Amino acid sequence: MPETITHPTTRRRFLQSTAAAAAAPLVVPGLRAAPSPNGKLAHAVVGCDGQGWSDLSNIASHPDAQIVALCDVDTARMAKAAERFPDARRYQDWREMLAAEGDRIDSVQVSVPDHMHAPISIAALEAGKHVYCEKPLAHEVAEARAMRLAAEKAGVVTQMGNQIQSAIEYRSAVVLIQRGVIGKIKEVHAWSGASFPGEGRPAGEDPVPATLDWDKWLGSAPERPFKAGAYHPFNWRAWQDFGTGPIGDFGCHILDTPFKALELTAPTSVKARSVPDDWTGAAAAENWPAWAIYDYRFPGTKWTTGDTLPVTWYDGGKQPPREIAGFEKAERNYPGGGSLFVGEGGNLLLPHVGGPQLVPYSKNAGLERPKLEGRSHYHSYVDACLGRGETTSHFGFAAPLAEAVLLGNVANRRRGVELNFDAAALEVTNDAEADRLLRREWREFA
Repeated sequence: MPETITHPTTRRRFLQSTAAAAAAPLVVPGLRAAPSPNGKLAHAVVGCDGQGWSDLSNIASHPDAQIVALCDVDTARMAKAAERFPDARRYQDWREMLAAEGDRIDSVQVSVPDHMHAPISIAALEAGKHVYCEKPLAHEVAEARAMRLAAEKAGVVTQMGNQIQSAIEYRSAVVLIQRGVIGKIKEVHAWSGASFPGEGRPAGEDPVPATLDWDKWLGSAPERPFKAGAYHPFNWRAWQDFGTGPIGDFGCHILDTPFKALELTAPTSVKARSVPDDWTGAAAAENWPAWAIYDYRFPGTKWTTGDTLPVTWYDGGKQPPREIAGFEKAERNYPGGGSLFVGEGGNLLLPHVGGPQLVPYSKNAGLERPKLEGRSHYHSYVDACLGRGETTSHFGFAAPLAEAVLLGNVANRRRGVELNFDAAALEVTNDAEADRLLRREWREFA
């Protein structure tokens, strides 16, 4: 294995980059890279199992993609990928991988817990690599902004892993909304049944598995003892230090269509209207609430009725009041996750994942639906890296979406307070504690 190098994106450099982010304008560039010299994309993977396995398998299915390097802090979770790609070079430290691979890789996939998205992605971008990073792009609002700026500076191809954006169902909803089938939009409701509750940090510690480098798994997060089953490999989503809760897990999927269809920018305010009464003490200090309801306010666009657009997010089994939808039959109800566009001339319901439907359902009779060709989110990324087309969830689009989603988690830690957000300044203007929560310092680790 190559010699260990120092952390390529130090705490000081990150704080400098977020200061620059605060002064930078919001732009949505379409990034395009020059074709790879050999016509193939040499792709490196950070995070090889779970969603990482799905991502690398889909990228590898492109005939012009080659998986050349694998990295995982838990070598046991690399085994399946190593067996499928036996010629790929293997690492347990992504910093070693970037240093050793140099010009042998063109692209880096980041499919790890949320708290490490920004450190790995920014380092890869600074090395001039294309980056495919899983949703919700980052752990904190300022990290998402810093990732966008790093991508702009590098001039490389990027894509966030909200792959459902490329599905015909979601793309059809964008077309129908912009055709005006329900008129201009008055409000949007979006929801997910996801819930990751917790009761605070477990006592004691367990032996760290021989295959796992626990310090590198913790990475930029504060140090804590290893506890079997509590964090790694899946339950990290429940913890504020590592995951981003239900809205982080699903917001970049389900709010993507409202962002695309209505050309939304940054919210001007957000409020956690309601969270569980028993979300207090150790649970509130360490974990995300089992459910929450957030009220956002966005600037209006040419697709909306007013100067502002209210958007409400519900998770953990909460949903919009049923009467808002206008269902014709008593047995009709919302799907487990989705979005509802309330327009001047009716409503459009978009299940997660399903085809868009007008409500009342009788309005679907005779509706001309878009005729769209299938598209792979992953193959679009590979093609763009090779100079063929552009990605649709590049960081210029994905970062503002992620910022809005992550602002929800700031609001639930300041529940009951309507937070005013100045996107250009990257600042919550009316609450100093909420403003502090837009960013975090990264722990230095070996």
